[in-house]
Amino acid sequence: MNIFDQYLEKIKIIVLNLSDKGKLILPDTLEGINTELPPKKFNSDISTNVAMVLSKINKKSPMDLADDLAKLIKKRDDYIEEANIVKPGFINLKFKPIFWTNFIKEIIKSSKTYGINKKDKKKNYLIEFVSANPTGPLHVGHCRGAILGDVIANVLSFNNHKVTREYYVNDYGNQIINFTKSVYFRMREITLKEPFPNNEDLYPGDYLIDFAKNILNANKDIDLKNFDNISEKLTELSINEALILIKKNLNSLGINHDNFISEKKLVKDHEVKKVIDFLEKNKFVYKGKIKAPTGENDKNWIEREQLLFRSTDFGDDKDRALQKTDGSWTYFASDVAYHKNKLDRKFDQLINILGADHAGYIKRITSSVEALSNTKDKLTCKVSQLVKLIKDKKPFKMSKRKGDYITIDDLINEVGKDATRFIMLNRSSDVELDFDFDSVVEKSKDNPLYYVQYCYARIASVFNHLNKDLDSDLKIENYNFEYSKDEIDILKKISEWPKCIDISCKNLEPHRIPTYLYELSSLFHSYWNLGKDNPEKRFINNKNEISNDKLIFLKSISNTIKSGMNIVGVSTPKKM
Repeated sequence: MNIFDQYLEKIKIIVLNLSDKGKLILPDTLEGINTELPPKKFNSDISTNVAMVLSKINKKSPMDLADDLAKLIKKRDDYIEEANIVKPGFINLKFKPIFWTNFIKEIIKSSKTYGINKKDKKKNYLIEFVSANPTGPLHVGHCRGAILGDVIANVLSFNNHKVTREYYVNDYGNQIINFTKSVYFRMREITLKEPFPNNEDLYPGDYLIDFAKNILNANKDIDLKNFDNISEKLTELSINEALILIKKNLNSLGINHDNFISEKKLVKDHEVKKVIDFLEKNKFVYKGKIKAPTGENDKNWIEREQLLFRSTDFGDDKDRALQKTDGSWTYFASDVAYHKNKLDRKFDQLINILGADHAGYIKRITSSVEALSNTKDKLTCKVSQLVKLIKDKKPFKMSKRKGDYITIDDLINEVGKDATRFIMLNRSSDVELDFDFDSVVEKSKDNPLYYVQYCYARIASVFNHLNKDLDSDLKIENYNFEYSKDEIDILKKISEWPKCIDISCKNLEPHRIPTYLYELSSLFHSYWNLGKDNPEKRFINNKNEISNDKLIFLKSISNTIKSGMNIVGVSTPKKM
């Protein structure tokens, strides 16, 4: 039940009816008309800009047209108590209390589906996220993007879209050769007592010792005399160890991918060659030379003829190399093949979650998808900006033995999964985030996770005190009750939940959900505190009973909190 959509539809019907009677001129589309929550100072429930949208074409001032339309809107709806005009031409509607009684009745009846946009065309999404190099444990730099991708998937799934979560395994190229050599030397260190080489191309992390031990234990007859003789098999074993660790890291965050797609397999199956042939056939590639990248010393740059993709045809600042001088494919070429693979699987929409260091990669990969699909906006890229860890008001570095970074497991061991997920999502992904360890463990309104969980726990405490099950459906026949202004303010916030879901889905902005939950919880805590001085505001009376109106009221809040927290992927404890 989306009251904003309902009243938008009612308003459109009214203006269409006026148009049919020749009393109003309408533009080609009514898309510009909206219904929103008005500022609190106006003490109204819904505001519409319909008069401002239609004033120019009707050669009438917005205020005069708003006056005419407001009277008609009020006349045709028995639930509207007031229809006020506000400059420069908004129509603000205030509902009668009975509206909110009917509203809460409807959302209780549809508690499991409340918030879902049933009119929205359902799509099949592929979300690729994390996709970190399979060379070791995931670190904090991957954490925010992992949560962003997972919660985008959750909110799209909640809104009844089909979603596939995917991880692209970059298991091809020089970095993998260096990684495999690092495991190889750790194995020789264990079996032959050789010192690990001091080589900046190798991976120094102690986690490689665990990889080496696991491989040795499962492959007793492996011959370590010559790296080249076992490199193929050892690469496979090493990548497998890395993926086991990565999946464990993700699982500790509550994240599970549906697919893991191997770059190496794409190359071996000649999918890169096939996509190059496709691009050549469609005249999207040519042999040419690239000028030195920005910041590169022109004197040191050697221009050489390469196979290039015409990404400038799609708005990129330069064409992109597909093949190296040694004949091997560039990372970009493999990525183009991977996106052709995605397109061949017939998804309606592709979403990539990228780290801050990959922001410059967006234009070239979206250009390739446009060339491959002949469709604009088939691929959406969301960038997850950097996270700064802060403790005692200064940058925080945890002790570690994994290498030169802080792992996801380190972070979760410090603050827990719930805090990690909620706080990482608490700001828009396109701005840097300060993750303050002191704040996330505070038991105050300054800790948004605690404040939301405490809201749910307080409601659960009322049900528990009355020996009622918060998780069970309520059976109330008579909804003959009326809510106070304080209660209606909370119901108005609950009415915004479908709009929050809708915007989060359409803009791929899941940070709106924890923000909404915090605002709803703040309203509830303020109302709860009124009961300290006013017995009428208390949920349980002096007879140890609760009225049906308050029981339903609490249930509607808890349902919304639970729904939102499930999307974010954090718990709703009943005791705190």
